[in-house]
Amino acid sequence: MPDELQATVTRGAAQDAFVVRVGGDIDYESAPRLEEALDEAHRVGASRTVVDLSGVAFADSSVLHVLLEAQRAHRSRETVMVVCGPFSDIVRRLFEVTGTEDFFVLVDSVQAALALPDPATER
Repeated sequence: MPDELQATVTRGAAQDAFVVRVGGDIDYESAPRLEEALDEAHRVGASRTVVDLSGVAFADSSVLHVLLEAQRAHRSRETVMVVCGPFSDIVRRLFEVTGTEDFFVLVDSVQAALALPDPATER
């Protein structure tokens, strides 16, 4: 598999958020790495998790499943999860076809995700 298509999942802190950056082709085999990173966001107790999908060339339903479960977990803990792009056509279509666009907070960049007000404080 060419390097640009190899799945990558990195994580780190930015401002008050835990940022998970995803790249390449993410599918059934690589989705567990995304799940691990999102679980780590919970363990570190970040008030906001930002999932950056701007580097994703391909994503399938297994990725969507991981994101849906993570969103449910964040809501149950009353924390925020923001999914950001810019999204490839394939990723955008995944949200559109499945009707899940409104289940997530979707924004165009990590900067936009970090700038969103915290719903608990509205700041």
